[in-house]
Amino acid sequence: MKIRVVDFETTGLPEDQIKGVCEIGWTDLSDDWKLDGPHSMLVNPGHPIPAVTRAVHHISDADVEGAASPDSAFRLLMTGMEAGDVFAAHNAKFEQAFFGGGSYPWICTMQCARHLFPDAPGHSNQVLRYHLDLDGEEDFDSAAAMPPHRAGPDTLVTAGLLRRLVFASSVPQLIELTTAPVVLRNVTFGKHRGSKWADLPRDYLQWVAFKSDLGADEKHTARHILGAGA
Repeated sequence: MKIRVVDFETTGLPEDQIKGVCEIGWTDLSDDWKLDGPHSMLVNPGHPIPAVTRAVHHISDADVEGAASPDSAFRLLMTGMEAGDVFAAHNAKFEQAFFGGGSYPWICTMQCARHLFPDAPGHSNQVLRYHLDLDGEEDFDSAAAMPPHRAGPDTLVTAGLLRRLVFASSVPQLIELTTAPVVLRNVTFGKHRGSKWADLPRDYLQWVAFKSDLGADEKHTARHILGAGA
């Protein structure tokens, strides 16, 4: 079994009308928990790269001229995948909006980290990298993990994080946690920003749980606290 960690640099967000992949990256985590990567390839999205996304990854139209098509790049990601293998990404919903990965299961390292490392100061790829001191691991190539916001280096960071998650749990449980809502600790929005969810007024929790249009994690947290206090 291997887990193929993938990351895409894109020309837009999944909800944008014009969007495409302009770079793919991947790092494999083997069944003996060794890192194989990072690997990356530029992709021609078939349209110009907007300035707002180029400012993130610094990939230009000239860089991708003559590069592989998205279909060719996605076929490459499927190469070598076998029965029992798994795809993974940090914020996997983003990558899955561009690449389904066939019938293979997915692990979202961000969602799993929110479950298993709730006390981390943040759950972005780079915050978790330094919070968990991934650079201190013997086989983690810190130079190859730079720069951020490029597909190959980002997959190396995510693969290092994934290995920590596996050691703290198991692959089957991580697959389950990927789609399981999280019980949040701190409020990150609105008038109660910075407060503990457990300290919020009951009427506000009821609004979040049953009337708001907030996300699944927020609704689940409010219902969990209301149930615990019943």
